[in-house]
Amino acid sequence: MTKVIDFQTDPSKYRHWKVEYDGPVANLFMDVDETGGLFDGYELKLNSYDLGVDIELADVVQRMRFEHPEVKVVVMQSGKEKVFCAGANIRMLGGAEHSHKVNFCKFTNETRNTYEAALADSGQNYIAAIKGACAGGGYELALACNHIMLTDDSTSSVALPEVPLLAVLPGTGGLTRVTDKRKVRRDLADVFCSIEEGVKGKRAKEWRLVDEVIPNSKFDETVKERARELAANSEKADVANGIELTPLTRDFTEDAITYSTVEVTMYREGRRATVLIKGPESDAPKDMDAFTSEGAEAWLLRCARELDDAILHLRNNEKELGLIEFQTQGDPEKVIAHEALLLQNKDHWLAGEVLQYWKRLLKRVDMTSRSLVAIVEHGSCFAGPLAELLWSVDRSYMMLEEFDGDNRPTAAITMSDGNFGTYPMGNDLTRLETRFLGTPEQVEKLKSSVGEALQADDAEELGLITYAYDDIDWEDEVRLFMEERASFSPDAMTGMEANLRFAGPETMETRIFGRLTAWQNWIFQRPNAVGKEGALQRYGTGVRGKYDMERV
Repeated sequence: MTKVIDFQTDPSKYRHWKVEYDGPVANLFMDVDETGGLFDGYELKLNSYDLGVDIELADVVQRMRFEHPEVKVVVMQSGKEKVFCAGANIRMLGGAEHSHKVNFCKFTNETRNTYEAALADSGQNYIAAIKGACAGGGYELALACNHIMLTDDSTSSVALPEVPLLAVLPGTGGLTRVTDKRKVRRDLADVFCSIEEGVKGKRAKEWRLVDEVIPNSKFDETVKERARELAANSEKADVANGIELTPLTRDFTEDAITYSTVEVTMYREGRRATVLIKGPESDAPKDMDAFTSEGAEAWLLRCARELDDAILHLRNNEKELGLIEFQTQGDPEKVIAHEALLLQNKDHWLAGEVLQYWKRLLKRVDMTSRSLVAIVEHGSCFAGPLAELLWSVDRSYMMLEEFDGDNRPTAAITMSDGNFGTYPMGNDLTRLETRFLGTPEQVEKLKSSVGEALQADDAEELGLITYAYDDIDWEDEVRLFMEERASFSPDAMTGMEANLRFAGPETMETRIFGRLTAWQNWIFQRPNAVGKEGALQRYGTGVRGKYDMERV
């Protein structure tokens, strides 16, 4: 039986990361347990990592935001001697299924993007303090930090050796961050990415691969000084106490997962899953003090956490369910009221963090390689942040007028101010701006409809949905779409959807994911890398990979 990957953890279960809190500074130590691999068949030597290590890191980064808002600077460092991190575990990569490698790299990218953006989003500044070898994914961990410090000794270096050693590429944005973020000169980047041994000392700084090179004798104290200095100069407001991210309540059965606000139903014969999001049952808290007192039970935060977990589960554990169908049920006015409290208090630390979490969650939906559809039935609550799902999906279908025997409130869509800037995509545009890329004036027109309950005929005319059908046609049209989608090649669907979802300008984020998708689905399946005589399979044997030298 295939192992189910669980993305929920907490500090009491960590095997690979340790955190020491010192007021506004957090010291984050990577100290990987060699025997703690997610699967059998490899050891996590030299601080190398697999998905299990990164699940813990994602949890650390998330808890840093919510449970420790007092932190202004995070120092990422190694808990081992003479090695910072050797990168993704090669034995794991060599033995993993292609789909696992792809999902692994996607999740690690999302995690790195999260702490890379922590300074802009939450005022938490990440520093990488490198002592020892820092190679491949290890250097990519550092690249996602805002400041890189390297000790100047004979054993410490930075390297991206995937091309010469493994016949693959850095899998978590390394090449893109070297050129686009670090702005390393192209020819020097070519040299850097072609050598196994990496670059040390002053040359690493001269080439812009690191920000500081410090003598070994002064390194530890200089790192502490830099962290204190950045914390003192931080504009992040002082926050005394965070909230606890309590464990999610989940019930797993063979064909369903039930949370408090989300229900996932899997229809394996039809190769699809329905994700039903239930709106809030109670009124919005009266103020941010009341919201804070609810902590992780506040509806907007609880719903985000549960939907996030559901999406990750479907991605990694239900790979043959090619269509995800989003539905909602509840009172749209209550959804709008819950969001409005946070929008009106964006300067409150917790309001900001919950809104930022919804931004990250919706980006995760965008990046999910499944066909996505929204089904807007009577009684639905596609409003505010839930309305964003309508413009994340590939198509949307909405009930038109009354349905015989259906006494639920008539289907409607309600936009809020949040739909016009609070939840940007990876291209730095809102989903509405991306949707109406050719007619930007339509976005301005839509602002006049904020707060209105738009029924199907108006929603279709405004371009907010794909199709609206009445009682006569609804069942057949939705069924035909789902059957058609299930009949297409999953490979063709993944390629088509990825091309169509990300219209508009390129950003470093879109380039990282776009390039990653292209190379993974090419290089990771080529025999030069993963064949019996490929570099990934032969690594560590003393025999180089055997290559088909034809350029394609």
